[in-house]
Amino acid sequence: MEHNEKNLHASQLGDSNFSDKLQHYLGEFVYGGIDGSVTTFAVVAGSTGANLDSSIVIILGFANLLADGFAMSVGSYLSAKSERAIYEKHKQTEYWEVDNLPELERQEIREIYQDKGFEGELLEQVVEVICSDKDRWVNVMMKEELEMIPDIKSPLATGTTTYISFILVGIIPLIAYVWDYAIQPLANLFWIASTLTMLAFVGIGWLKSYVTQTSKTKGILETLLLGALAAAVSYFVGDILEQLIH
Repeated sequence: MEHNEKNLHASQLGDSNFSDKLQHYLGEFVYGGIDGSVTTFAVVAGSTGANLDSSIVIILGFANLLADGFAMSVGSYLSAKSERAIYEKHKQTEYWEVDNLPELERQEIREIYQDKGFEGELLEQVVEVICSDKDRWVNVMMKEELEMIPDIKSPLATGTTTYISFILVGIIPLIAYVWDYAIQPLANLFWIASTLTMLAFVGIGWLKSYVTQTSKTKGILETLLLGALAAAVSYFVGDILEQLIH
């Protein structure tokens, strides 16, 4: 019985860890998806405004999808890597200060907890407990003085999540054009693509509400508005340029 309980507890911990990891990367998935869908739909709208053929829309759309997705994922990877490097640099500085300026650093701990309302003997006990362990001491200084916390997300996983999301969601506006070109001609291509993209915006906006901790309605409407504005600008630019050229 005890063995089964331990296995159940381990299983629950594993599920919890997996859920936590998904939560950590949900933001990257959401923002990658938003950029992917908005960027690709803007290409579709601009091409439609310019009255370009489906084959041209597909070429431009996929070139944009793959290149911009890669660029965005590299940017996410480098940004996450830089943040980790900055954190580690400041942490090493704090270790040096603890080793070489211990009294000054101890006084900073004292002042931090004085501001929190600690005083007298209790304050000295707190300072003593924190300063008795160098790692604890440095971690407190990082969090309380520099207001920095370690980012547990992997830079590689961050970039990969962004790229996968960009591709998966960004390809949706192109589905109707691929179907029209490769399988069966479709009427009202742009409106079909618009409907599919709108559904993608709704899904991404719904997920966005979990990341930003706002209402689902607000998350969906914000995403729909962003996509609509990008599409409108691209459509009219394409239409104006097509008229100028011809």
